[in-house]
Amino acid sequence: MRILMVALAVTLLAGCAGSVMSDARSKPPYKTLNSDKPEKDVAQCVQFSWQDEAVFGVDASGYLQPGEKGGTTVYTRSAESFVDVTTNASGTVLSYYAQHDDFVAKRRLAALATCL
Repeated sequence: MRILMVALAVTLLAGCAGSVMSDARSKPPYKTLNSDKPEKDVAQCVQFSWQDEAVFGVDASGYLQPGEKGGTTVYTRSAESFVDVTTNASGTVLSYYAQHDDFVAKRRLAALATCL
């Protein structure tokens, strides 16, 4: 029963986050970064860094899902911040999106940058 409730909660969270992400992707990213590391390693690093409660407190969250056009998307609750991690000919590209240009968005960007 608990597994069913968790699965339902994750499904609802992904559905809400999906529409927010689609809206954000219709505009240019907040920041685009590049890395020489493999896409999977970068995505896992970002997820881990965004889950650091010492840095983000109760807002510490990081979820992985397959990217809309390949790669991986790492996102927070309600998709307040998310990053599309993809691979191209020059390496790994990170397209970072934030709903608000505030302290939290900048802190998430800084945490993301440690994974490059």
